[in-house]
Amino acid sequence: MSVIHLLPDSVANQIAAGEVIQRPASVIKELVENAVDAGAKHIDILAVDAGRTSLQVIDDGQGMNEIDARMAFERHATSKIAEAADLFTLTTKGFRGEALPSIAAVAQVELTTRTADDELGTHLQIEGSRVLSQEPIACAVGANFLVKNLFFNVPARRKFLKTPQTELTNITSELERIALVHSDIAFTFTHNDAPLMNLPPSSHKQRIAAIFGSRLTERLLPVEVETALVNISGFVGTPESARRRGAQQFFFVNERYMRHPYFHRAVQEAFTQILPADQQVPYFIYLEVPPAEIDVNIHPTKTEIKFENEQAIWQILLAAVRESLGRFNAIPTIDFDTEGRPTDIPVFNPSAPQHHVAPPTVKIDTTYNPFTSMATPSPSPQPAAPMQDFSGFNHSFDLPAAPVFPEENYVPLIQYRGQYILQSVESGLMFIDQHRAHIRILYDRYLTQLTSSPGVTQGLLFPDVVHLSLTDATTLDAIQPDLHAIGLDVSSLGGDTFAINGLPAGLEGVEPQKLLLDLLASVAERGSLDTDAIHGRLALTLARAAAIPSGQVLSLLEMQDITTQLFASSNPNYTPDGHIITAVLQQDIIDKLFK
Repeated sequence: MSVIHLLPDSVANQIAAGEVIQRPASVIKELVENAVDAGAKHIDILAVDAGRTSLQVIDDGQGMNEIDARMAFERHATSKIAEAADLFTLTTKGFRGEALPSIAAVAQVELTTRTADDELGTHLQIEGSRVLSQEPIACAVGANFLVKNLFFNVPARRKFLKTPQTELTNITSELERIALVHSDIAFTFTHNDAPLMNLPPSSHKQRIAAIFGSRLTERLLPVEVETALVNISGFVGTPESARRRGAQQFFFVNERYMRHPYFHRAVQEAFTQILPADQQVPYFIYLEVPPAEIDVNIHPTKTEIKFENEQAIWQILLAAVRESLGRFNAIPTIDFDTEGRPTDIPVFNPSAPQHHVAPPTVKIDTTYNPFTSMATPSPSPQPAAPMQDFSGFNHSFDLPAAPVFPEENYVPLIQYRGQYILQSVESGLMFIDQHRAHIRILYDRYLTQLTSSPGVTQGLLFPDVVHLSLTDATTLDAIQPDLHAIGLDVSSLGGDTFAINGLPAGLEGVEPQKLLLDLLASVAERGSLDTDAIHGRLALTLARAAAIPSGQVLSLLEMQDITTQLFASSNPNYTPDGHIITAVLQQDIIDKLFK
């Protein structure tokens, strides 16, 4: 009896969908990339409930006739390649022929499409890989895909979808990647009948400004180099644009978004002597290489790409970024203190009357004879004072008072190099990192404030206006209640513009824009918008922003206050992100140093 059999197409398509279609954002990516490959110049994206209810992509590309419309949903049916050799001359986004059958296997799909040569178009309905109907229809040239009830027949997959705000953030991230590289195409995105994106055709820099705001583009430097191996263009941020997290960083090769940690290190290497290791600059780098010298057929998402001349391109990229920094004087220079300097230093001019200086004269005393000077008599020795016997002499001398030592429960504190607080303990000498200790103290305080009572807002005299990307704006909308709970007052001014009206009390001196962007980046890094995660990330970001810096001199009372609060905190040994706060130099090690 045979135990090996062929899987039905519907089952095979569901298995393929597990790799290709992971969430609503995956559907958007595949359909929009197909529209780009079809030569569309205007693409509209509509979503309801972050794609759970429906997703729709409308384009004005070349469209499909009735035969191609039906064939497009068959496994491995594609117009992009015909043989294996075509994999090394790819100029399109898709080529496997897996996206549409995978979508149709786990959703209800309606396709309306027409080519310019046909008078009537085709309306096709598919549900769970099963064709329900196909009929002619009057429609515009192009394609209109409507995907409803994603994962309706795979309840386990639907149950593991994230919150609507998280899924919406994933959708906007995918759209940003496609829109950044195809600036000549107009994109619109509407969610729940609310317009979120409207990008007309433009240049690359204008598209960056439309998505992330003009403030970012003001701090971008152009990068341009052409070689036999690769052509590199794009923009890299100035040192002033560096951020600890959440920097906008994008690589594209042959108009395809990619992740490439190796090339990322090349950009970071150019800033090694300029920025701290934990700071990153934004960049938008576009690479053009011969298609035969890259391999995009590695992962179904096609974001991991192998390069034939990877090391050589790394060196070219590093040199290009360094050249851009040098050409535009982006490297900081030493700014000496010029207060009190003369405004005009006169130049010596021998012909000027005021510059005629008489030579110095030398006077000599011809009568001076050193041998006739009188010798100075040496002082005669004084007799030694006689020894006196003080035995039996009863008198109280005014000796210095003995030092008064603190009570037994008092432990003296010393600050070392403005970074560590030294405290004597039973096992030796304890070192406390004052910056990390304050982070732990403030983290516990802010976390309690978030989960219990609302925070106090310190209003700003002049609201700080900030432009946010669509992704950041979506994240902000999701965490608005939590921001209000900690006392951060942010209001919308329409579009991508927001006003920061107030900060949590105790954060005087903190830059409002930097604080808000760090908060949004921290939440985005977590990849989840559950309440506990949001509270933790917000509390940690606020604590980092408000903590005393390393190098700040502390008084004895301030050191006592920090140590007291630290050892009353939830975890005095580690920061919330796992860094060590305290370390003890054991007494036996100290004793060995003096042997």
